[in-house]
Amino acid sequence: MAQIGGTPILILKEGTDRRTGKTAKEQNFAAAIAIAEIIKSSLGPKGMSKLLVDNLGDITISNDGKTILDEIEVEHPAAKMIVEIAKTQYNKVGDGTTTSVVIAGELLKKAQNLLDEDIHPNVIFHGYRLAMKKAEEILNTISKKINIQDKNTFKKVAKTSMNSKNIVGAQEKFAEIAMNAIMQVRNPRNGGFTADLDDIQIIKKSGKSIQDSELIFGLIVDKEVVHSGMPKRITNVKIAVIDTALEIEKTEFTAEIRVKNPNQLQNFIDQEDKMLKDMTDKIISSGANVVFCQKGIDDTAQDFLAKSGVLSVRRVKKSDMEKLTRATGAQILNRIEDLSPKSLGIAGLVEEMKVGKDNMIFITGCKDPKAVSILVRGSSTNIVEEANRSMHDALCAVKALVEDPAIIAGGGATLMELSKQLRNYASTIGGKEQLAIEAYAEALEIVPKILAENAGMDPVELIADLRAKHEQSNGTDYGIELFTQKICNMIDVDVIEPRSVLLQAIHSATEVACLIVKIDDVIVASKLSRGPKMPGKEHEIEE
Repeated sequence: MAQIGGTPILILKEGTDRRTGKTAKEQNFAAAIAIAEIIKSSLGPKGMSKLLVDNLGDITISNDGKTILDEIEVEHPAAKMIVEIAKTQYNKVGDGTTTSVVIAGELLKKAQNLLDEDIHPNVIFHGYRLAMKKAEEILNTISKKINIQDKNTFKKVAKTSMNSKNIVGAQEKFAEIAMNAIMQVRNPRNGGFTADLDDIQIIKKSGKSIQDSELIFGLIVDKEVVHSGMPKRITNVKIAVIDTALEIEKTEFTAEIRVKNPNQLQNFIDQEDKMLKDMTDKIISSGANVVFCQKGIDDTAQDFLAKSGVLSVRRVKKSDMEKLTRATGAQILNRIEDLSPKSLGIAGLVEEMKVGKDNMIFITGCKDPKAVSILVRGSSTNIVEEANRSMHDALCAVKALVEDPAIIAGGGATLMELSKQLRNYASTIGGKEQLAIEAYAEALEIVPKILAENAGMDPVELIADLRAKHEQSNGTDYGIELFTQKICNMIDVDVIEPRSVLLQAIHSATEVACLIVKIDDVIVASKLSRGPKMPGKEHEIEE
């Protein structure tokens, strides 16, 4: 509301809520920090799990940051911004979601203290940005390059990413599966390597132990053989992948055909059968003994294929069709006429097997497949879901290391080293930005502090001991070994992480903290009201 000469002027729509100045800042900070407080107890190997119940009554039990934030319904816009950085972290590197949110919450706490001391938001913003840039430089300096062929290091990174997951006893096997899967599908690019998680299919099935999970150097298609007379197992496989229906297509326009005697009707039926026979003969003459069809297969065509001993699967998902081409070398064909021996894929074995309650098609024995499948098992649905999240984290960690082959020490060691060096850097910066950089450095210590709290250790004493260790010349990699509750060199105990995960976490946390710090006005539009009632509906009860 504004006034001219005492006359009020309505600027914003009636019902709009506006909060300005200190009130807006306090509410934004409180909402954002609250999100970090919710998930901080789930950080690390000793972190606690959350039991989440959605509005349908479905239960999720997890200590994964992104899963928790996905399940809770957040209303406040500043809190939604914090949730978004978890999604960004997940989409970029797949791991470190809890770390990024916890650091963002602590950066905002420190910023709030600086604002209370009358430090201008722009000074905090500039100081935080300087600190982030310096932290990235330090990370690049203290990280250790690895040999891209060093599978043992990749396996250690995968195990570290799963230390906080509830898959007791399966970390070793899952790490092996994740490492082998990424190594199989990686591709050279610009002098390095890249890996696409879309080339790794994950099938989740309850009914067995987590230890029964396995990597398939080929593909699993969640379909059944279409005809009972077809073989269920074929070796020395030649695969045809067809993106067209093995059916008689209907005309695009309405037509009327008058039949004067039964012979004419039989001629139509015979002609349809002949067309279908021509299709199947083309498939058989190409040498194919397995057919994967994205669309339908007519019953008559099924019968022809069954008599020729051709295993056929219909209604295959497009994503599975694409993976089939990468796993077997087949070409996806839109016309049966284009089918030839060169367009067929090669595999050692195609077999229909029962997994849980469902029949699935396993394509194995592929030569150097660039698409693989992981079958994740577990005794219950909740355990399978948690195992799936663990597998995803392991895959993402190995992928990140393939694309940026540099490691850092885990257990809070690298963040403690960043904090130490940022304090030294702050003393070289004049003005009030020095205070912001010092606050930033202190905020990074929140991760080892929470790790210690969640493990039942004294965080104050531990942080003091860690600072003392990092002041030594060889103390860069010292952190908390949470299972023994001792301070040690984390590289020596195989607690290592990809550099890119922490790099992204710091970047995401700083960006959102800077964004929230600079907000001084929150304008919330009025909620949409329902339209006028329809005539005759006055007595209806609104839901």
